[in-house]
Amino acid sequence: MSEAAEFIDFTLQREASEERARAAKGSADGLRYYGASIGAVRGTVRDAGRKFRPLSHDQVTSLSSELWKRPVFELRLAAVVLLQSHQRLLRNSDLTRIEGFLRDARTAALVDPLAVDVVGPLIHGLTDGSRARAESILDRWAREPDPWLRRAAILAPLRAVRSAGMGADAVLRRTRAAAEQDDNDLVREALALLCAEWAKDHPGRIPSR
Repeated sequence: MSEAAEFIDFTLQREASEERARAAKGSADGLRYYGASIGAVRGTVRDAGRKFRPLSHDQVTSLSSELWKRPVFELRLAAVVLLQSHQRLLRNSDLTRIEGFLRDARTAALVDPLAVDVVGPLIHGLTDGSRARAESILDRWAREPDPWLRRAAILAPLRAVRSAGMGADAVLRRTRAAAEQDDNDLVREALALLCAEWAKDHPGRIPSR
């Protein structure tokens, strides 16, 4: 492991709680749990950013992959927090890496922040051809058999919907595509959340089938 990854791993193991780890063992995501709190994960990533700054785009993406590679929830959450913290450095091409994370995550605790706080702002900040290519990736996710990718496609524009900054047509098209396979609770839950936010500012045009 790199020095930064070792620092994060060592610190999170030091912050471990057997009680929290035991409570998480019943989850179906197949991950190990150290039992570190979400606050400890965020604080550790923040401390790593200070200790090893400045981090370039390649260092951020490489470190996120390194953390994600180990099937430990707190390390994967640290990868998500790292991407959240450096979202402005991310590029259209990074969606391939993030898609791999989403396919492998298997839990809303990782998928949702990746979609809402990383993918959505990344795409919203793109322009012209890069934005169109990224939107086409979300359209593909919305039709994927994998419910986690469909969930991510639905939730990605959530922050933009809350700020009324997302185009209506894109949201409607994508949510309807995902709803075609809405027999999955993960997808239905995401649709309900997006519709609730949408209804606040678009009462006459709720995204649905």
